[in-house]
Amino acid sequence: MATTKTKKRAAKSSAKTTKTAQAVHPTRKMIMWVNHFDLLPGDSSVTTSFNAVNSGVGGGLTGLVIQSSTTGENAQGGGNKVVHMGLQVPPGYSIRGVRVCYELSSKRSFISQIRLAQVQTPPQSATVLLDDGTDQTNPGPICVDSAPANVDPRAGEVLLSLRVNFGNTADKIVVRALGLHLNPL
Repeated sequence: MATTKTKKRAAKSSAKTTKTAQAVHPTRKMIMWVNHFDLLPGDSSVTTSFNAVNSGVGGGLTGLVIQSSTTGENAQGGGNKVVHMGLQVPPGYSIRGVRVCYELSSKRSFISQIRLAQVQTPPQSATVLLDDGTDQTNPGPICVDSAPANVDPRAGEVLLSLRVNFGNTADKIVVRALGLHLNPL
C-alpha cells in the first residue's frame, strides 16, 4: 500500500511539473508588447512627441505622436519616410507578425507599411523578412495585425519600421501600442 501511494504522489508531482513547464514556455502563439515610445524618426522631416495627458488625437489617450514637415511617404534624402526601432526578443521565440494599435487625425495620413528586416553579418545590410504594404487608413482607434512572418532572431538583430504617408503636414498619427506575435522555436 505504501508503494502505491508513493507512485501516486510521484505522478501528481510530474503533472504539476509539466504544468509549470508549459506556463514558462507556452506552446501557443502569444503577443509581447514592446515600448512604442522607443520608435525613432527615420529622417529630419519626421518628428515624434508625446504628452502623458492628451495626445491631441481622438479621445486623447497618450501615445507616440508622429508628424511630418513634408507630404508623401518618401524621405527628403531618398528612401522611405519611417519611424523605426531595434527589437529585443526573448530567447527561444520567433517573430510571427506585428500588431500596431494606432489612431489617425485624418484618413489622408496613415501607416503605409509594416516592415521587419534582419541585420546581416557583417552589419552593412539588412534583409527584409516582412514587408506588409497594406495602407492602414482606418482612423481608429484600432489595432491591426501585419501579414504573417517567420523571423528567427538568433540569425541577427531585427529592425521594425513603420512607413508613414502624410497627405497634409498638419495631420498626426498616434501609435498607442506595438506588439510582436511570438511562437516558441
